Amino acid sequence: MTVILTNLRYAVITGFVLAALMAVIYVSYTDFDGNVFWPFLVRWLHVLSSIMWIGLLYYFNFVQTPTMPKIPDEFKPGVSRFIAPEALFWFRWAAMSTIFFGIILAHLNGYLLEAYTLGATQGFADLRTVLIGFGMWFGTIMWFNVWFVIWPNQQKALNIANAFPTLAADQKAKAGRTAGLFSRVNMILSVPMLFCMVAATHIFTG
Repeated sequence: MTVILTNLRYAVITGFVLAALMAVIYVSYTDFDGNVFWPFLVRWLHVLSSIMWIGLLYYFNFVQTPTMPKIPDEFKPGVSRFIAPEALFWFRWAAMSTIFFGIILAHLNGYLLEAYTLGATQGFADLRTVLIGFGMWFGTIMWFNVWFVIWPNQQKALNIANAFPTLAADQKAKAGRTAGLFSRVNMILSVPMLFCMVAATHIFTG
């Protein structure tokens, strides 16, 4: 047990093995229906990815960014050179995984076009579709910000992988500020995004 708990890879594998065991229990108690199970599996992967993504988004906004000015200068490189790049790796790929599984889920459930048009193809008659659509657009904007604004600017600000070794200090500061502002935009958008997604799946009784 100690080996599992002290090794992240083993711990993650163990988590997925236990999840697979839950799936086996589900199948043993029910008549397997692929039309139900596979969309559920994609939804689970979508939710799992989003927990990683939003969790790291909140870590950056509620923990790292507000705390950095309080850290003595001699200790700041420990965060900017080691912790932040690693967190950004999981952050951006969790964003990619979330939108990937989200789009597949919407397609499997037959509302991809309806959601992205905010219900226009249905004459805006289905509030659930409208809510899902707003949630998907908020999530898509957030994903775009991560991959095309936050990550490129953080690469410059932190000189990740030594990709910008000669970048001037003022340019690094500007890049860091841009990344921080768009991260804050994503934090704001995450609130209505989560409201829409949860409302679309739980607020309706019919």
